[in-house]
Amino acid sequence: MLELKNITFGVDDDGQDKEIIRGVSLTIPDDKLVVITGPNGGGKSTLARLIAGIEKPTGGQILFNGEDITNASITERAKKGIGFAFQQPVKFKGIQVFDLIKLASGKNISMTDACEYLSKVGLCARDYIDREVNASLSGGELKRIEIATVLAKASQLSVFDEPEAGIDLWSFQNLIEVFEGMRKNIHGGSILIISHQERILNIADEIMVIKNGELIKSGSKTEILPALMGTADAVPDCRKAGVQREGE
Repeated sequence: MLELKNITFGVDDDGQDKEIIRGVSLTIPDDKLVVITGPNGGGKSTLARLIAGIEKPTGGQILFNGEDITNASITERAKKGIGFAFQQPVKFKGIQVFDLIKLASGKNISMTDACEYLSKVGLCARDYIDREVNASLSGGELKRIEIATVLAKASQLSVFDEPEAGIDLWSFQNLIEVFEGMRKNIHGGSILIISHQERILNIADEIMVIKNGELIKSGSKTEILPALMGTADAVPDCRKAGVQREGE
């Protein structure tokens, strides 16, 4: 279980303190798929980076399974069971896809095992297993390979920052199926997705809404999604809430 207690994060903006995250407290429980949504620029991705350890909070506390990891590095958090998939996947010149997946798994997996992870994200293994993870791959291909590494790592908490960014419609449908499969086999872990896509919100157990750096609403999908989609009065319309409907 992940707990954020009164987390704040600010930066120096031309000599002025700019607060991006303002006193956010939330819990990501085990055995749940949680989606954090909200308007662009509201602090969603910053929050994900704070959870992963890419950024350090300027105030508050982060607990993972009861342990204080507020000042732990990315590597330390990964060893404790936190996996992270970037909005823009990192390119690794000179490393092959198979080696990257094997490194992510942390064990000496076989070529067959690596191919299974690629198949789960909709890639034909024989076309990709020996390729280099570099600029010759499209954004969608890199995204799916990165998700394959997260699957291989089998993290207790898997964090995905806007996984739909830069991928085509077919890949997006495949992505939804991947997340649904992960949800069915979660077994003691949890999944956190940063997204404003309606179809991703639809597979969530819980939804949290971040706006202007603050957590303004959280609850089950049945409680939160109707309001986000404009069928209740709690949040005006889906555009103001930052939700992108299918086909938009």
